[in-house]
Amino acid sequence: MKHLGVAFFVLLLIQNYGIFLHVEADNGFVTTKGVQLILNGSPYYANGFNAYWMMYVASDSSQRDKVSSAFQDATKHGLRIARTWAFSDGGYRPLQDSPGSYNEQMFQGLDFVISEAKKYDIKVVLSLVNNYENFGGKKQYVDWAKDQGQSVTSEDDFFTNSVVKGYYKNHIKTVLTRRNSLTGIAYKDDPTIMAWELMNEPRCPSDKSGKTIQAWITEMASYLKSIDGNHLLEVGLEGFYGASKQPSNPNFQVGTDFITNNQIPGIDFATVHAYPDQWLPGSSDENQLSFLKSWLNDHIQDAQKILHKPVLFAEFGKSLKSSGNKQRDELFNTVYSTIYSSASGGGAAVGGLFWQLLAAGLDNFRDGYEIILSENPSIASVIAQESQKLGKIRKMYARLRNIEKWKRAREIKSRGNNNGN
Repeated sequence: MKHLGVAFFVLLLIQNYGIFLHVEADNGFVTTKGVQLILNGSPYYANGFNAYWMMYVASDSSQRDKVSSAFQDATKHGLRIARTWAFSDGGYRPLQDSPGSYNEQMFQGLDFVISEAKKYDIKVVLSLVNNYENFGGKKQYVDWAKDQGQSVTSEDDFFTNSVVKGYYKNHIKTVLTRRNSLTGIAYKDDPTIMAWELMNEPRCPSDKSGKTIQAWITEMASYLKSIDGNHLLEVGLEGFYGASKQPSNPNFQVGTDFITNNQIPGIDFATVHAYPDQWLPGSSDENQLSFLKSWLNDHIQDAQKILHKPVLFAEFGKSLKSSGNKQRDELFNTVYSTIYSSASGGGAAVGGLFWQLLAAGLDNFRDGYEIILSENPSIASVIAQESQKLGKIRKMYARLRNIEKWKRAREIKSRGNNNGN
């Protein structure tokens, strides 16, 4: 891309004219322009992580140092985006214990997570409900409706039953209009939040045509945007294709379609998850990596040429329960090199969020995919190198923008001097 060709010109201007180019803090709202995320007027490429446990842990004030420690470690390794849950429905220590009834202590935990992310200059992606039973999910919503006499028979009624949809819309409104008890800023007005996510890995296996999910996304995207026009919105998709591109899938369909779902108005960028070890069980590491490379490149190309939107690789990982550190490092390097190849040319791949970052002392949250950066120097180095590479791209664009501002200011000053003569 031509911008890369002027990188040396940027350095020459700095050397020859003594320009000190301040790269702005990440304190604005993230927006989109074409296939790029934009922050403070410049393209935003960033490395990041998942840490679903943060609200739950932070709801216990004696454990909040674990959240702070995770953000501190993330910052040291250049990580700029965190994805976490803004839901916990029913069950033990819920955020929402029944429809419309919320646990203030848990909400204060989420307040802390957001305020701490702001402190460390990290953007947050907040997911609003789970597809799975963990932390309640769509099953809990359907069960609540059943308790009220609704004729619901399947978890997938979450997407169609009007009462259930009303419960979920109320949750959207409650979270978005929440005023942070620590910062005083309403969530919908807080630029620390990068984006909302409608659901973690939505699936509707009862309707593989995709029509049910398509209608639900359309309705919920419109509703959320009617409340919050500041933030970006994504669906939470894993990236599975519908019938139009079935061969690209790992041998199953879940009622979603990466293309049509992400073409819905109000959906600002696409997401993809990547778990070859789960999706291709029994397959060799070589076959899994081969699938992964095609999976990544297919989605980057489709985001760029069909969707004309950015794509964030919002989950990926490899379990150490079934592989070694070397294999995991290789998977991370494959994901990261593919993202960087796209990003370095101004492409649609804007970053990757590995699953999952864990702080020391949270052994109950270990799942085989966890990464405690202080425990594994090898993977920590791989992560830090990708952060550094994407950070250089981000800073280059910011410096180019500052130079353009400087040149315009010089031109205005020059015109003013000429008019004064």
